Amino acid sequence: MPAYSAHALRPAEVYGALATSPEGLSSGEAAARQNLYGSNVLSKEDGKASWQKLLIHAAHPLAGMLWAAGAIAFLAREPVLGFVIWILVLVNSGFSYWRERRTEQAMQALRNLLPVYAHVVRDGVEADIPASQLVPGDVLVLAEGDHIPADARIVEAYGLRTNNAVLTGEASPARKTADASFRDDISEIERPNLVFAGTSVVSGTGRAVVYGTGMLSQFGRIAHLTQVVREEPSPIQVELLRTTRVISLIALGLGGAVFVVGAFEVGLDLYSAFLLALGIIVAAVPEGLPATMTLTLAMAGQRLSQRNVLVKKLSVLETLGTVSTICTDKSGTLTQNQMTVKEIWAGGQRWQVTGVGYEPKGNILSEVRSLPTRDTLQFLLSAGLLCNNSRLSPPSKHNPLWTALGDQTEAALRVAALKGGVDNEALNRVLPRVHELPFDARRKRMSTVHHSQDGAGLSWFQHWRTSADQIQGAASVVAFVKGAPREVLELCTRILVGEDICELDNHWREQILSQQDDYARRGLRVLALASRFLPPRSGAYTTAGVERDLTFLGLMAMLDPARPEVAEAIRICKQAGIRIVMITGDYGLTAESLARRTGMLDGDETSIITGAELDGMSDEELQTRLDQEVVYARMTPEHKLRLVSAFQSRGEVVAVTGDGVNDAPALRKADIGIAMGLAGTDVAREAADVILVSDNFAAIVNAIEEGRAVYDNLRKFMTYIFASNVPEVLPFLLTALINIPLALTVRQILAIDLITDMLPGLALGTEKPEPDIMRRPPRRRNQPLIDRGLLLRAFAWLGPIEAILAFSGFFLVHIIYGESLPVLFSGERLLNIQAVLAALQQDPAYPASIAAVTIFHAGVVMAQVGNAFAVRSEVHRGRSLGWLSNRFLLAGVGVEIGLIMLLIYVRPLADIFQHVPFPPIFWLWLMFFPGILYGLEWIRKNIVRKRLNNHPG
Repeated sequence: MPAYSAHALRPAEVYGALATSPEGLSSGEAAARQNLYGSNVLSKEDGKASWQKLLIHAAHPLAGMLWAAGAIAFLAREPVLGFVIWILVLVNSGFSYWRERRTEQAMQALRNLLPVYAHVVRDGVEADIPASQLVPGDVLVLAEGDHIPADARIVEAYGLRTNNAVLTGEASPARKTADASFRDDISEIERPNLVFAGTSVVSGTGRAVVYGTGMLSQFGRIAHLTQVVREEPSPIQVELLRTTRVISLIALGLGGAVFVVGAFEVGLDLYSAFLLALGIIVAAVPEGLPATMTLTLAMAGQRLSQRNVLVKKLSVLETLGTVSTICTDKSGTLTQNQMTVKEIWAGGQRWQVTGVGYEPKGNILSEVRSLPTRDTLQFLLSAGLLCNNSRLSPPSKHNPLWTALGDQTEAALRVAALKGGVDNEALNRVLPRVHELPFDARRKRMSTVHHSQDGAGLSWFQHWRTSADQIQGAASVVAFVKGAPREVLELCTRILVGEDICELDNHWREQILSQQDDYARRGLRVLALASRFLPPRSGAYTTAGVERDLTFLGLMAMLDPARPEVAEAIRICKQAGIRIVMITGDYGLTAESLARRTGMLDGDETSIITGAELDGMSDEELQTRLDQEVVYARMTPEHKLRLVSAFQSRGEVVAVTGDGVNDAPALRKADIGIAMGLAGTDVAREAADVILVSDNFAAIVNAIEEGRAVYDNLRKFMTYIFASNVPEVLPFLLTALINIPLALTVRQILAIDLITDMLPGLALGTEKPEPDIMRRPPRRRNQPLIDRGLLLRAFAWLGPIEAILAFSGFFLVHIIYGESLPVLFSGERLLNIQAVLAALQQDPAYPASIAAVTIFHAGVVMAQVGNAFAVRSEVHRGRSLGWLSNRFLLAGVGVEIGLIMLLIYVRPLADIFQHVPFPPIFWLWLMFFPGILYGLEWIRKNIVRKRLNNHPG
């Protein structure tokens, strides 16, 4: 049934229109309707099937080049080479898919930590069921603190108020009624007899009949709008696509050039020239790049999952590393979202309240040692407990923390009363509630009326009643009022001081207002409490009859305390060059006070800009204010969206935190949307890229740290494989250009790239963040992954070192076995690819030429061992990183050495990869290669560090 007809029906008619009854649906009918309407969940974008994901990994552009290379090998009558290429591509693709699948499963496990239940009437009995099983016609039972799981029409309401902030952005609770609504000038969300999925019950109780579930709810409509927004590819995806294109063009161009030069200048036959060109292409293609990228992102995602951070798409991890501005909310993100009374003023006396949060553990301490009586304090605390609809829930096996149902400020008053030793049961027995005048945004007050029983055991009540009898006459009914200080003070004519009720003169009024202003300047939220004995009842209790001629009891100042880890997290962000901007719907002074307590603001010239002031600014004026320390207060979702756009137009990479439905557009607009996992709504979580499962701001710092590590680790891998490309490509170039014996074959290149180098390369993708990673400024948005520094280090430094080392072993074998260098370079003993194949087929006793090729291959592998440890950091020593900190790298290097042994000494593998065993004495020379390369790189790092220390800018 659509909402436009639901609101116009009377409660009794609603049941008939939805084919239900006050006893709810039967289980059978509910099951039938679920088959018809589907589950009460938000639909998600269709994910790719497993075979599609596997195909994506196998059809990556780099893999595509290898598929083509394998096909060419078959056409050239090299079936073994073709099969080797294709099998290695499949193994590589399968590993990438498996790693990504494992990470997705870990992320799904985090999503399952957030179950939602609904309290309904089924088969005439109240029961809790999963919210996903709700259907139109279900009867919801609503109480304070409940989250409303579907759109529904109210049929019973008793002081019912809901918080619609997630839909409207307005924090003020909305009054709800069961009466029909016929107005045409209000929207569906403003209807007083409708409640909506994602909102919550602030106070009161009621029942409602569900009419909209899943994507047919208000939530669903906004979710649909959010889902259709097209997402741009992440920077890492764009960068890798560009890198793949450049590498592919270079490889094809280089291979083509080698083919032309070898065939028409050097005089090689077409078959040999073709295989040389194929070798160049295979050597230049970083086949392990897709797998390493997948592993790097997956390992970072898993490390974050252990810190209760859910990354929905691994590709955004790298974007996290570029974040330069964080636009954060206040409540629940920077704070614990648990209002706590910190100070009390009553009768001219001040008290400090210890303890944090909803756990009733702490003390109330006077600021002066001599105190005539605590009756004033007891009266004030008791008033806060009586004029209160909140409830406290102690820790349970499902939640280790104290929690509260109802309004946060009322929960804070209740906890303060318990800290002060007020006996809740005795209080309710002596002063049972008989009526309530709910809070109203216009009055800014709430009142409760209580019948006065025997006050034995409550000394403060006996003293006050005696004093009140003398002034107002005996009465059996008492009212308690709480609300905004100025509004309550206007209704007071007396004040309670100790055991006496005094006239509230100008001196007392000025003192109260001065204290209230002091609390406000310090960012505390203040409530005033008052009371009055009522005359015998004649008619209904009204605000005009109850809220007048009051006795002022005191002020209670509270705040939502900052999370203990926030200050340190903000310090780290500032150190990392990340700016944090508070954008909140709260009041400016409260927000500024929190910002100063947590270290977000440094200077004294901080300004507060409200939403109304922002509306009056042009875009140019706003840009001039973005450089200043500003707290943005009383902001709506539209304001937040405008601020995000303004920061992005300056080239900033913006992360936004949010929890409500109305935050979804800003979460989508941001470069990184971060939603709260506990307090966040389904729509916010769907719109976000990252979910903080524990609502912990410090986890954002962890996410940025891992994002920066992803970028660093990909650069380490690219340096590692590019360095090995030099000794892989150089033999083919030298053979084609100056006709020296070929030192490496295509199969051996594949063995290096996809067998021996694979595990150490992947292990580099698992490196943890470097020690100084959060002391660096943010990376520029357009800073490339592969830059000039990386290319010079790989191709002009590490790669040539590897080539020299490998060629030293190659020429050493020829010299030992009687071939001088002049003979080798004269071409008299030309060893081309055909010679290698012929030597293997003839299987001579010991072909020295094949042994030289084998030594070259082993030399590249051993040099790569040193390279793996050298590229762990661009400037840091291995000691500062921890020699044993990356156990995957240690294992990978061990396996790499074991694999080259197998390829050389196991005959079937040696035949496939064109090797012959060589004497162990040669390993003595090869064992020096890792140390030589690492030592030379250690010297370079020392020079770089000294230069950085001398010129830190």
